[in-house]
Amino acid sequence: MNADNTILGLGIETSCDETAAAVVRGGKEILSNCVFSQISLHKEYFGVVPEIASRAHLELINGIIEKALSDAGTSFANLSYVAVTHRPGLVGSLLIGMQSAKAISFACNIPLVAINHLEAHLYAPFLEGNELEFPYLGLLVSGGNTALYIVRDIGNMETVGKTADDAVGEAFDKVAKFLGLEYPGGPLIEKLAKSAIEKKIIFPKILPEPESGFRFSYSGIKTAVINFCKSNPNYPKEEIVYSFQERALEILVRRLFDAANIFKINRIVIAGGVAANSRLREMIEEQKKGNEIIAIPSARLCTDNAAMVAGLGYHYFIRGHYSPLATDVHARVVDNYITSMQT
Repeated sequence: MNADNTILGLGIETSCDETAAAVVRGGKEILSNCVFSQISLHKEYFGVVPEIASRAHLELINGIIEKALSDAGTSFANLSYVAVTHRPGLVGSLLIGMQSAKAISFACNIPLVAINHLEAHLYAPFLEGNELEFPYLGLLVSGGNTALYIVRDIGNMETVGKTADDAVGEAFDKVAKFLGLEYPGGPLIEKLAKSAIEKKIIFPKILPEPESGFRFSYSGIKTAVINFCKSNPNYPKEEIVYSFQERALEILVRRLFDAANIFKINRIVIAGGVAANSRLREMIEEQKKGNEIIAIPSARLCTDNAAMVAGLGYHYFIRGHYSPLATDVHARVVDNYITSMQT
């Protein structure tokens, strides 16, 4: 099937703690993008509680889908396909979205398209005017994932580097918790770091040795922060988080541009919740040599949303790559994700 800019697709995203539905036209135009964040439900636990997340998805999913269709000024009868996240994520949460999508697929007699959540994040910038061209380097940075990919085509992602322990967003949350800040920690650390006066780098560079390749690691910097705070209990928090943030983000930028140089790829996508960090965007701009084509989604599309699912789903749909109603959900990410048929 050839590209058709009139095709309407419904996207559903329930992989973690956002219940989301969206309608996208032609894989590019967002007609609606409805997201309910569960932060208020998980804040007191300083992290996502799977049972609470899945229960909230179950209570909210029908209303969110109805709102997405209403905001888009359309109905189930006008949809050509339904796309839904099937991996990775919390199994209980993924199941809510998947079962809803299967019901819509069956009742409306439209194709079901199962989507890799990580690939969907990397598609987000292409919903905002950026041209989709391959190959590109994709840096995915969030609370659950920190990885670097070569994306060669739809459904074709080669992992070239990933974290050995914590994801970068997870490290932000853990440092914030230790310092007595609220959850989620990323936005609060970013805001507090801007008030630092001395702006002194007090922590060592993460994995400075060249032989570490494209690996990421955040356990060391987390321990360094804890040890420093214990030895310097009165040190200003804003100076601590400034230094932490500089080191936590520096390795992302260094790995990204090293990979661009080695693989000779000048198209770059940065996506995921941490991509909304203004300091990371500044560092990216500071390191640009001038020939890179860099795409970063706006803040609203950095965090989990269903528009990225519906948009990516369009490309599977027009290629005839549908998913059977027997499709299952999976908690884990798949390295070197290559598929011609989602199963």
